[in-house]
Amino acid sequence: MNPRHFTSLLDLSSEEFRLLINRAIELKNHRDPDYQPLKGQLLAMIFEKSSTRTRISFETGMAHFGGSASFLSPRDTQLGRGEPLQDSAKVISSMVDCIMLRTDKHETVTTFAQHSSVPVINGLTDQQHPCQLLADMQTYFEYRGDIKGKTVTWIGDGNNMCHSYIHAAMLLDFNLNIACPPGYCPQQEFVEAAGERVRFFNTALDAAKNADLCVTDVWASMGQEEEQKLREIAFKDYQINAEIMNAAHNDALFMHCLPAHRGEEVTAEVIDGTQSVIFAEAENRLHAQKALLEFLLCKK
Repeated sequence: MNPRHFTSLLDLSSEEFRLLINRAIELKNHRDPDYQPLKGQLLAMIFEKSSTRTRISFETGMAHFGGSASFLSPRDTQLGRGEPLQDSAKVISSMVDCIMLRTDKHETVTTFAQHSSVPVINGLTDQQHPCQLLADMQTYFEYRGDIKGKTVTWIGDGNNMCHSYIHAAMLLDFNLNIACPPGYCPQQEFVEAAGERVRFFNTALDAAKNADLCVTDVWASMGQEEEQKLREIAFKDYQINAEIMNAAHNDALFMHCLPAHRGEEVTAEVIDGTQSVIFAEAENRLHAQKALLEFLLCKK
């Protein structure tokens, strides 16, 4: 039987997405040290990009479940010396129980999935960040209940996080308002697939009106540092500040996948304020990924 992969949120059905969210909440609230469904199993973690939350959450999740995780970088393996991806996928998957990749090209993850005999998880690519959305949606459900029919506002770069928010809107049936500077909008294929779920606004203030959740990310992601000064100019009117949050509903939440640059994409007043749930959101990477590992690796 072919393994179940998680390369994109769209690898899940709407029902499965909600199942994972609810299971993550359950695992968070009722941890049983004796529950070790992954005892003796090994997760291979391949990192081409640096990581804090992704690495710690997967390592801790495997340890909680009785398994272990092995960190691999291109500097330490044949991946960095040009071994074909399909060969690496076949070899690595023959020795481990699951593979998680945090890499640049999305095609690296999909190629691994095509040639792997075990589940492959997208820990982040330049195109998508589905694991973060599991945690973000878990956090919203915890604080406000089901997100169906609500309005989420994305302000800033139309990047991998924005793409995964578009997928989440499709699966969980919420509306997504997007405000991006010209030239920094999400890829058209993602927008077209979402249909009427996604709406674009010329200003951040207009996009935030009546929102239930406001979200942003850094202006220059990993690999874009040389564009920092240029992006600071382009994004200067796309900061989430008190004015933006005041345009949203009174009980609107603020989220950020972290790391954050206070004073750039978000003010300290907002990110450290009462509407911000960034640290619960960060912690939920652990619980959401435990639910995901259980979903992919445990016999139903």
